[in-house]
Amino acid sequence: MQENDRLREKEREREREREREREREREREREREREREREREREREREREREKERERERERERERERERERERDLTHMREIKREREKEIEEGGREQGREQLARCQRATRLRATYQRSISL
Repeated sequence: MQENDRLREKEREREREREREREREREREREREREREREREREREREREREKERERERERERERERERERERDLTHMREIKREREKEIEEGGREQGREQLARCQRATRLRATYQRSISL
């Protein structure tokens, strides 16, 4: 009977040891799963960072485009200003020519008048 008891006890001990080993294996598996989850989280974080960087790059590109648009607008405004100044200058010359022509006509008329008076 004692032998049987000892055998049963040994068997129970072996079973407890197998159970402890299964528990250790389950724990290792849980740890591997936690590690996979941490890795997935790190990957999600890297992806968020890449997305933020892409968004920053898109914003920089939008800013460059706005700057190019401002420069085009400024260039266009400068061209309009130059054309307007040219028109004003040419208009002034035209007015000057017209005024000169009026003065010359007036001078000729005075000269004609003076000659007619002298006669």
